[in-house]
Amino acid sequence: MIAAIKPAGSNTRGLLAYLYGPGRQDEHLDPHIVAGFAMLSMPDPGRDENATLTELARYLDEPVRLRNSEFGCKVTDHAWHCPVRAAPEDRYLSDAEWGEIAQRIVEAAGIAPPGDDLACRWIAVRHADDHIHVLATTVREDGRRPKLHDSGLRVGDACREIEKDYGLRRLKKGDSTGTRRPTQAEMHKAERLGWEQPSPEWLQDRIRAAIPHVTNAEEFIAYLEADGVEVQVRRGPSGDLLGYAAGRPGDVNEAGEQIYHPGSKIAPDLSLPKIKARLESSRPEEHPTARRNHPSTLWHRATDALDTLHTDLADDTHAQAHITALGELLEATAQKAPAALRAELQAASKAFARAQRSQIRAEDRAAHALRSAARDIVHTATGPDGSALAALVAALVWAAIVAGRWHEAKNHAHQADAARQAVQHLQTAADRALAPALAELTARPPREQARRVLASDVRAAVPDHAERILTDPAWPALATVLADAEARGHQPHQLLREAAAQRELTTARQPARVLITRIQHTGRNPAPNRRAEAARRRSTIAGAVPTPQIHNPQPAAATTPTEQQHRQRR
Repeated sequence: MIAAIKPAGSNTRGLLAYLYGPGRQDEHLDPHIVAGFAMLSMPDPGRDENATLTELARYLDEPVRLRNSEFGCKVTDHAWHCPVRAAPEDRYLSDAEWGEIAQRIVEAAGIAPPGDDLACRWIAVRHADDHIHVLATTVREDGRRPKLHDSGLRVGDACREIEKDYGLRRLKKGDSTGTRRPTQAEMHKAERLGWEQPSPEWLQDRIRAAIPHVTNAEEFIAYLEADGVEVQVRRGPSGDLLGYAAGRPGDVNEAGEQIYHPGSKIAPDLSLPKIKARLESSRPEEHPTARRNHPSTLWHRATDALDTLHTDLADDTHAQAHITALGELLEATAQKAPAALRAELQAASKAFARAQRSQIRAEDRAAHALRSAARDIVHTATGPDGSALAALVAALVWAAIVAGRWHEAKNHAHQADAARQAVQHLQTAADRALAPALAELTARPPREQARRVLASDVRAAVPDHAERILTDPAWPALATVLADAEARGHQPHQLLREAAAQRELTTARQPARVLITRIQHTGRNPAPNRRAEAARRRSTIAGAVPTPQIHNPQPAAATTPTEQQHRQRR
């Protein structure tokens, strides 16, 4: 059940005309009052042919007129309006049940506290099976104004109790961190102008896309302006940036003036103070474009940063910071990923935005590595190679799962649900990212004798999941990955243990695929040559000329070692 309190108005008669009229979006059938502050004496134009809307409006407005005449300061925001709607799958509710629900809503809001004979005047009008409209005039019988601060939270809590008591669909409890829903006017305007999104949603996407690209508030404002966003800033006497509002080009009011939305109204975490806290939390460093690392190194560094996420969630403030930065890394990856993956990654980033914020304050400095990885990625001129991208997207899947579990443990229902939605999109992207590599690996499997030995490695390293791994369609590709790693000097059973420790396999849909991306990432470089390293150290200590390093032979990736070599290794 959803109760949506509307902005206060000043025209009670006009609102009644809508409630009793034919309707604009949905047809109004048999409008009538199902509850009110004084049912016996109240005129109902829907049931009494002699009653009029003007008469009913005057009846509701009487305390307002008395206050205006006695106090000399005119009240102009007295028309309180709250539609209350059941879910489409909910059962039919009778007039009596809707009347009881309306009574609980006005009590929770503070319009008519229980047992208060001097409360505000109100009515509940029903003109459809699935919803009612509660209308009140917010001047009490004693001339005072009701205390409506945080009424939306209280009404939301009341709706959760109503759902339980009446056997209706149970919705998640709000926590004041959600974004404002677009108004009907904003949605109709977007439809009229051919826009796919209402202005607040369009602006939110542009603002989130800008954050990984900038390092301070001034850069943030400049980036938005360069991206075509209309920006209005507020500065102090010293010239310091104090706040901002953003507008969509072409979104103007009736006078042709640009409409602006404050950042905090677009989303709670997009206010200037919160954006500044995130941007200023990073330590000064060399600009990413000045680094000489190979582009793939930056993507591997992002995967490495994600590997530590599950260990950084013990402290709530650190956990919230890492989850916020994870959203920035998701956005950065979506911007730089190949076109085939971009739509799913963008959908994942959009869904995860709700999981980025909660009531827990973030210690933003704790997430420096993740935030730096996001900035590195958006500043790279070229994309990653296939294995680096597959490893990063697979790591993002696991990171989103970990974030969702943390939110679940903290009873953050909306955030946990958002993380689950993001995981679904990320899993699709991960499958697509790995597909080319799977085809190439499957085309050059190790010989049968080597596969049997590698299967024994799997049984020894991850016995609880061995059969799932060996029956996974991706097992031949994993065998090739293990053979390649062994050719570079790694021990397959050790790589398997390490990969299984980094990402539990119980909930993995396809455990062999998970291991492929993990082992390709950790085993991409040749294993250290211990004999050569020991010789180098001896020569350094002795002050002599270093002896040449001894390298292990580098066989072809899928070359099969002899049975004797396997026995020695095992």
